[in-house]
Amino acid sequence: MKIAVIFDSLHPEWEDAAFKREVEEKAEEAEYDVARALMAGGHDVLMIGIGDDVAPLLAKLADFQPKLVFNGCEGFRKNARHEYAVAALLDMYGYRYTGSSPTALLVARNKSLTKKILAYHGIRVPAFAEFHDGDELVRPSELRFPLIVKPLLEDASIGIAQASVVEDDASLKQRVEFIHTKYHQAAIVEELVEGREVYVGEPETAEHRIATYKAKWDEDYRKKKKIKNVFAKGVSEPLTRRIGEICSTAFHALWLQDYGRVDVRLAHDDEVYVLEVNPNPFIAAEHELAEAAEKAGLKYNAFIQRIVDEAMAR
Repeated sequence: MKIAVIFDSLHPEWEDAAFKREVEEKAEEAEYDVARALMAGGHDVLMIGIGDDVAPLLAKLADFQPKLVFNGCEGFRKNARHEYAVAALLDMYGYRYTGSSPTALLVARNKSLTKKILAYHGIRVPAFAEFHDGDELVRPSELRFPLIVKPLLEDASIGIAQASVVEDDASLKQRVEFIHTKYHQAAIVEELVEGREVYVGEPETAEHRIATYKAKWDEDYRKKKKIKNVFAKGVSEPLTRRIGEICSTAFHALWLQDYGRVDVRLAHDDEVYVLEVNPNPFIAAEHELAEAAEKAGLKYNAFIQRIVDEAMAR
């Protein structure tokens, strides 16, 4: 089957052959892993890197006429908030593609809107409030310290550090203002649910009380702090089933498709709180989601083929 693999690239000027050389040389990027898996499955693959202009993408798709587009885009023009727009473009031009719809990508990126929808479906979420630049910063009485302050519209733990956890109103004000200044967007302030953080769709990771950006993505920092991703242990079978049911409800409530990741906290009494839902998690080989798929019986190539099959069945 003809499949176009599209992704945001530092080299949008490269043609398919240049990307295929990276594939052959075992370059470690999610798009190369996906392309390797698809080609191993016998698919005719065209790789298209996207830069600051969508015209080349549309021209290459029109020429190739793929049966399916494997959407690996995480943003547009170096802005993750525009990832939904790539899916919208594919919709408008009538291409079948993998992954979630523009609606799911747009809604799930907004942490406040996500929590409102989940709460409507009876899913526990931390108490929260959002503060836009210029708002009077008055903490609602139901928000009890410790609190965690995050950018409203980022993912991958961007903007989350140990300093994100605040214990008093002065620190809260300082961190909210930092988010406004650094990330040019609203801040969401959540009650920090004490307990164990688990990623459903990928293994558990933890550093102190929260999973920071550095704890997830900075390899030198992870080695220094001896941070490892491991499969969750000590979770009873009934609790595992309940987590699965809650995460499945969250997945469908937010209109996700094909794959995704749900981040939950297990409180001391085993109550399950959903923190965030990621409709576009990292799917490189030998990383968390792929490892979770293998744990469930899908080796990487089969995992990628399953995504293709799900998209084709819609």
